[in-house]
Formats: sequence, C-alpha cells, structure tokens
Amino acid sequence: MNHAQLTALGRALRLLGEHGDSLTGDSPDAKLHEVKADIKRALELLDDSVSAAKPSTRCPEHPNGPVDENAHDLCLLCETRRRAARRAEFNGPAVSHRSTEPTPSRYGVREDRPQPQQRWLPELWNGQEWQLCGTPRRDRHEAELYIAAARRGPRPAMAYRLVHEFTDYEVLRVWGTPVKVDIEPLGNL
Repeated sequence: MNHAQLTALGRALRLLGEHGDSLTGDSPDAKLHEVKADIKRALELLDDSVSAAKPSTRCPEHPNGPVDENAHDLCLLCETRRRAARRAEFNGPAVSHRSTEPTPSRYGVREDRPQPQQRWLPELWNGQEWQLCGTPRRDRHEAELYIAAARRGPRPAMAYRLVHEFTDYEVLRVWGTPVKVDIEPLGNL
C-alpha cells in the first residue's frame, strides 16, 4: 500500500467513525444512504490497496502455506515440526544403529534392508484385466470402505477385488463378476 492509498483509506475510515458517532435511532434515510455510500467507498479503497492473497493460516512464517485444521495457527508446516518435536520428546532422539566396523557383506546387514510391509490393494475389473483403482492402503478396513464407496459412485466398475500384499499376493475378496469384454466393436468382424 502506497502513501496516497494509506491516506485516502485513513480519511474514509475516520469519516465512517464520525458517522457511527452521529447515528441515532431516528436518523433519516438520507443520512443512512450517505453512510452506505461512504462504506462502499471505503471498501473500494481497501480492495484497491490490498495486493496479496488473503492468508490461509495465522502463521507469520507461512501465511499462505498449507492448512491443518487441528493446528492452533492452522499451519501444516509448523504443526508438522511441532509434532516431530513432541515425538522426539517422548521417544527420544533418533538413534543410528550402525556399527563403526565396515560391513563384511556387499549386500549389507539386516538393519540396512527394508522390512516387509503389508498393504491392501483395491483393484477394479476394466473389462480386460484387473487394475489398481486407488492408493494402496495400510488398513484392510479402510480399503474395504474405499471399495464400498467406489461401488456406490456414479460410474462403478463391473467388479472389484481386494488384494493382500505381503511379500506375496493373496486375493481376499471379490465384489461382482469379472467378464472379459471385447474392446473391438461388433466382436472384431
């Protein structure tokens, strides 16, 4: 906001303050229309002087950062930093379990290899094959809820299935009947 905008806005707001002091219960309509025009003029001046977007958070460091509704300042970045600090307070600092000796094997030691992870994969039948239809989930119940919502959606697939992935794959449940559909019109004549 430049000096001229600041001066004009200050004058308009002081005028509104004077109107507020002079209003009574029996003020005439002409006076109220004058107040309305002055309020519109002050809003136009304010709109002209505001150049940046409205802040999405109350954080002075990240005013337009991502929002976390549970944070007191609505800032996801700062709340993530605070949560990490609280975890470190309870769990202690992260400790590296590496030994000072060189690793004898070129494949590394047990702690260097990732541990197996289990996931539940929601898949849909597209008429030709099974394809992943959502993000792999860490919770089976959440994956089943996702498939139930997809089945109720505006364009449900012919069939869905839930695959359990844990170093190998296992089909847990199938919804619907997968039927092979020829993608060529008229049966590829």
